[in-house]
Amino acid sequence: MTRPRFLPDNFTLALLIVIALASVLPCRGETAQVFDHVTNVGVALLFFLHGAKLSRDAVIAGLTHWRLHLVVLLCTFALFPVLGLVLKPALLTVITPDLYLGVLFLCTLPSTVQSSIAFTSMARGNVPAAVCSASASNMAGIFLTPMLVGLMVMPHTGAAISFDSFGKIVLQLLLPFVLGQIARRWIGGWVSSHPQLVRPVDQGSILLVVYTAFSQAVVEGIWQQVPLSALIYLLLISSGLLALILVLTTVLSRRLGFNKEDEITIVFCGSKKSLASGVPIAKVLFTSQTIGMMVLPLMLFHQIQLMVCAVLAQRYAARPQQ
Repeated sequence: MTRPRFLPDNFTLALLIVIALASVLPCRGETAQVFDHVTNVGVALLFFLHGAKLSRDAVIAGLTHWRLHLVVLLCTFALFPVLGLVLKPALLTVITPDLYLGVLFLCTLPSTVQSSIAFTSMARGNVPAAVCSASASNMAGIFLTPMLVGLMVMPHTGAAISFDSFGKIVLQLLLPFVLGQIARRWIGGWVSSHPQLVRPVDQGSILLVVYTAFSQAVVEGIWQQVPLSALIYLLLISSGLLALILVLTTVLSRRLGFNKEDEITIVFCGSKKSLASGVPIAKVLFTSQTIGMMVLPLMLFHQIQLMVCAVLAQRYAARPQQ
């Protein structure tokens, strides 16, 4: 039976189901603590597998293209945050201050890894550079995202980023990745030849984090605080923000003289925001009462970027062979 075109992909459907489940049957008390521990293990395993899968040869090949990586990092950790701050007056006219902080948090996050590389490959871009750039963005995000959150988001909440938060992020994300790189010489080939292993861990860990986060948010009354009109405005804001960053990364790469393959890499790596990294980071940095508001804009943006970039990659791929 042919899948109807109007249906989203399976992961998007799973996200919607998990949010609905958390809305009806949120985990509480000791059950929530058990889910929390399982989620931490799942996220650590995810980053371990990514470390084991990432080829050192691809990293070395990509590192030689430092101008491209610098542009991607500046787009991810400078241009995005500046847009979030500049658009504040307009955004606060249609969404609540809490949701605006969620948009700001979205702007501080690193790029995706899998989808950035996949779309670059589909569009016939510079894949080795994409591997290096997206991976570097994720590793830099472990340190830069908490710093940016401390500067941009925390002053509005009255809280502050602690060294304990940095420590938790390093232990949960960076350490497993480094251990995976160390273990690559023994298990790297097996992990790379079994992508069906990484995908369930990748998507399963995100679903677990979303379920636990939204369970707590539902207990705290998120759906009483976020009306349907706010969700519609968030969709429009996410679409507009993505369109703006896609245009800016395209224009910037052309003005700086990059070729088409490098332009593709800059556009796809510089315009993405990682759900896989963002949700665990939010879980560490924010209180259980606010985490739902923080990750809601991210989840909407994540789905929109996948759909839009899939179409854009096909258009790039249709260009004549040189």
